[in-house]
Amino acid sequence: MNKIGFSAEKYIEEQSKYILERINSGEGRLYLEFGGKLVEDKHAMRVLPGFDENAKIKLLQKMSDKAEIIICIYAGDIIKSKTRQDFGITYDLEVMRLIDEFRSYDLEVNSVVVTRYEDAPSVNQFLAKLERRGVRTYKHMFTKGYPTDVDTIVSEEGYGANPYIEVSRPLIVVTGPGGGSGKLATSLSQVYHEYKMGRKARYAKFETFPIWNLPLKHPVNIAYESATADLKDVNMIDSFHLDAYGETAVNYNRDIDAFPVLKRILHAITGSDEGYKSPTDMGVNRAGFGIIDDEVCREAAKQEIVRRYLIAECSYRKGAIDASTLERCKLLMEEVGATKYDRPAVREAEEYVELKKAEDPERFENVVVSSIQLPTGTIICGRSSHKMVATAAMVLNAIKKLAGIQDEMPIISPTILDSMANTKVSVFHDKSSLDLNEVIMALTLTKLTNPFAELALRELPNLRGCVAHCTAILSEKDEQAVKSLGIDITSNPEFSNNALLNYTSATTGSIQEPHADVA
Repeated sequence: MNKIGFSAEKYIEEQSKYILERINSGEGRLYLEFGGKLVEDKHAMRVLPGFDENAKIKLLQKMSDKAEIIICIYAGDIIKSKTRQDFGITYDLEVMRLIDEFRSYDLEVNSVVVTRYEDAPSVNQFLAKLERRGVRTYKHMFTKGYPTDVDTIVSEEGYGANPYIEVSRPLIVVTGPGGGSGKLATSLSQVYHEYKMGRKARYAKFETFPIWNLPLKHPVNIAYESATADLKDVNMIDSFHLDAYGETAVNYNRDIDAFPVLKRILHAITGSDEGYKSPTDMGVNRAGFGIIDDEVCREAAKQEIVRRYLIAECSYRKGAIDASTLERCKLLMEEVGATKYDRPAVREAEEYVELKKAEDPERFENVVVSSIQLPTGTIICGRSSHKMVATAAMVLNAIKKLAGIQDEMPIISPTILDSMANTKVSVFHDKSSLDLNEVIMALTLTKLTNPFAELALRELPNLRGCVAHCTAILSEKDEQAVKSLGIDITSNPEFSNNALLNYTSATTGSIQEPHADVA
């Protein structure tokens, strides 16, 4: 049973109170930039066990009559097809997913802003898709004079060159699919326009990480650095906060570096010296007060740092990140005294590969193994062969174990498996092994005649939150299927063949036995 280290209820209570205080301060409309993920914040859920991944959206739902949402996306992220790791979808698709999510919580989506707009086909196509579905869009250019020429920034050439986003409610949530989306610039541009129209407005930032009242080298804060290694974020003591209050607070380099300019910009907009004394002051960050078991959170953060390193290894091998980012993730893992084998599924998968090769070196020369740690702590493995990918074998073995079905008991009809494999070849000219989605479909068909298949299928939801590992890089299709089950999977940075365009065979496997192997 997973241990709880964080109180979601206390966190929501603390955050709600501080946001309402700022809304009711009498200083005008509040533009609240959301750092991190607004919905399905899986990083927070992993490092703070007990954190509700949708806590932020539920908090806003309570204020739905006061709030509307602006979503920002950087044009360069659309052009480069930047991907959100948790879901494996590009940032432009993530924006559309976010709109659907917000609407499902009855939250008002005001518009989508493309920041640092570039006249590129992919960007214009994205805008057209939204507009034709009734979503308002805006284009914001690079702010002239940024970051040092405050006089130009706070002028008609700077923020004034951006169109004002028409809003009506007291709380404007400014969010995006990831870091560097242009949320700060959009917020300040809006504050500028508000003051030009004779209305007061203010800016604040909804933060989760780093947690300002945890030690600088606390694993939870180091896990944030690991998660943002590609952005080169580094946690630091907020010297402005220390000077102003004599209190130690943790922030990160981008906020600290930007604060002097940000303070000058706000002064130029508002004409007032009254305002924030530190970057930490700008944040609404009460996550530290939700921690109820520090040791549980430390261990969870350590696991996350290992996870990020394993992901970085594969990203580097696929050419998605540079060597410095990989090295940064490795150093952070070493800083907390961890290795990849602190993720138990890693050792089990690798040892099972060696076991199979020792049994029959020729037959298992290119064997791939996936392993999963069940809620009970038991680790189950599935290996590859020519009919089924390793992750599918792993999932089958896991649900059989949870359902109490003997390993020797087949739960999928060999006839159905053969028929599906033959159809792939004859209709789609695809000789690859059956993937996880196809195997689950075969299991679903088998349940019509085999009650054990029905028992096994009922266990699929119990795999949500389980940790898994594969000894080879997964195909995109296979990775998405595993993640759709809520399984947190990593891989070794190895390809199972030399094909440059196709990763489908990276986890190929089978249940020829007729059952798949269990370890």
